[in-house]
Amino acid sequence: MIPNILSIAGSDPSGGAGIQADIKAISANGGYAMAAITALTAQNTQGVTGVQMIAPDFVAAQIAAIRADIRVDAVKIGMLGTAAIIRAVLEGLSGLTVPIVLDPVMVAKSGDRLLQAEAVAALRAALPIASIITPNLPEAADLLGVPEATTRAEMQAQGQALLALGVQAVLLKGGHLPGEDCPDLLASAAGVTWLPGTRHATRKTHGTGCTLSSALATHLGLGLPLLQAADQAKAYVARAIATADALTVGMGHGPTHHFHAISKGSTPSLI
Repeated sequence: MIPNILSIAGSDPSGGAGIQADIKAISANGGYAMAAITALTAQNTQGVTGVQMIAPDFVAAQIAAIRADIRVDAVKIGMLGTAAIIRAVLEGLSGLTVPIVLDPVMVAKSGDRLLQAEAVAALRAALPIASIITPNLPEAADLLGVPEATTRAEMQAQGQALLALGVQAVLLKGGHLPGEDCPDLLASAAGVTWLPGTRHATRKTHGTGCTLSSALATHLGLGLPLLQAADQAKAYVARAIATADALTVGMGHGPTHHFHAISKGSTPSLI
């Protein structure tokens, strides 16, 4: 059965991150993608020039419309933007017992802030809704109010601190660690597992967090155990980054290649 995956996130008109990346990643990993949009952004690979938040009651209405008609097998939550939208999403998902992956989107790759500073406390309080959260190192530091981790030991300590906030599991992304390796840390009540990764020398990493969390939600929706789902999602993103040079999109941080598995440089026949 193809799982129905709901992404609740902001829109990126350049297609590399946000809802657009989520739809691509969900589809590429075997799910049927649905979307409730929390924000419209004016952005490209070089930065964000404008943000228009969606009214919280309309965010809730989008979620309600989906839940009234369509089975939801997993949820990915991305950009929320404001405390009011966070509350609307929590209410919209009330009573839903499926895997929920929360990617605490706070700052874009360009450095532009996507979560209002005053909303950080609301996001922190909302973390227990998630089956797993997928922060990068700056986001983890922001949530915990501590300096950004620069070593594996500090990553592990921060992973445990995030668990203490009430989440069931944490996939702490190590892409910001110095050095050639970029390991991720999977922490839960069952223990800690390091997921190894090799850094690719590329600027084409726009939307990697959105892509990873959506792939993870899809694999959880397919019924995979957490560790296997995380492994599959990480491997998918690694391949999407490694093949990103096949794309010529923008002059800044380019997108990853979401459909690397089916794109061979020629247009497939639709007949």
